[in-house]
Amino acid sequence: MRNFFIITIIFFASSFAQSQELKKAYFAGGCFWCMEESFDQVEGVISSISGYSGGHLKNPTYQDVIYKDTGHVEAIEITYDANIVSYTKLLNIYWRNIDPFDSQGQFCDKGKSYRSVIFFQTQLEKEIIDKSLKNLERKFNNKIVTLIWGFENFYPAEDYHQDYYEKNFIRYLMYKKACKREDILRKIWN
Repeated sequence: MRNFFIITIIFFASSFAQSQELKKAYFAGGCFWCMEESFDQVEGVISSISGYSGGHLKNPTYQDVIYKDTGHVEAIEITYDANIVSYTKLLNIYWRNIDPFDSQGQFCDKGKSYRSVIFFQTQLEKEIIDKSLKNLERKFNNKIVTLIWGFENFYPAEDYHQDYYEKNFIRYLMYKKACKREDILRKIWN
């Protein structure tokens, strides 16, 4: 009888794993803490990791990315179940959480490492991004300055950055309010 239960558990675990279609998406939208919060609430998102992408330095640190010319931006890696949430939906969520008209950074975070960037991994993702960008430019009658880069590498940020918005909730809220992130987003998207 014990073996029956073990086999049954293995079967259901295997069936569950097979029913998932896990994929990754990479976005940069200024502060990676804020981007994590935005995507962690989405059904179908398995995890989000703060990190660095787009530059030439291997295994950069926060200090490297912020104070040196590494080419990296603060980014997040999203692992999602494509059977539950589509790349297009993730992209739409991304747009609504950035200022696509700010070429100098995002909100109160300025500089190269805080630019908005969408990283594509396939030609299909690139086509989805290009179509979405053109639709937004028509809607706003304004040029979108968010960068579109081919994905190469992602380096996880230091542990203290991971889930910062949950671990340091009050500090995070104070930071977000001081940056007027929500106010600016409301003006753009409502």
